[in-house]
Amino acid sequence: MSAYCDYAPTHPVHASYHDTEYGFPVSDERALFERLALEIMQAGLSWEIVLKKRKALNKAFHRFSVNKVVAYDAQDVKRLLDDKTIIRNRLKIAAIISNAQVVKDMRKSHGGFDQWLAAHHPRSKPEWVKLFRKIFKFTGGEITGEFLMSIGILRGSHRETCPVHKAIVKQNPTWAM
Repeated sequence: MSAYCDYAPTHPVHASYHDTEYGFPVSDERALFERLALEIMQAGLSWEIVLKKRKALNKAFHRFSVNKVVAYDAQDVKRLLDDKTIIRNRLKIAAIISNAQVVKDMRKSHGGFDQWLAAHHPRSKPEWVKLFRKIFKFTGGEITGEFLMSIGILRGSHRETCPVHKAIVKQNPTWAM
């Protein structure tokens, strides 16, 4: 069975993401929110499309600043739907805006998104999916699983024989267990 590690390291679009981001621990709120939003945008599309549009998505969504996205109104939604440089899907855009409020609320309830994740860790993938579905919009099993693998919470993002796996384990020793 083919895995991301089998083709990503030499791929012109996937290589950098695979080698420097995918599976590495993330604690920064903006980065976490961006990853969740990118996984939502990916639904039904290829990850390559998302990576190619990542720069434009960051620009369109104010670098995924929670404080800015949470304040989006109908005019911002129209701006996003009219932006031909990004993935334009009304349901995905609405979910990202709604999820910004959820992340903002996590500041009060847990100190932030990363602390919220830490407070609920460890969990199995099915338990995470159930939790995400209760709290976030547009987060099914695939989106939740890929998000959590991409930020180093769930294992499975790299084969153990992948050189990047060793770098991740160095940053997060419990990940190897």
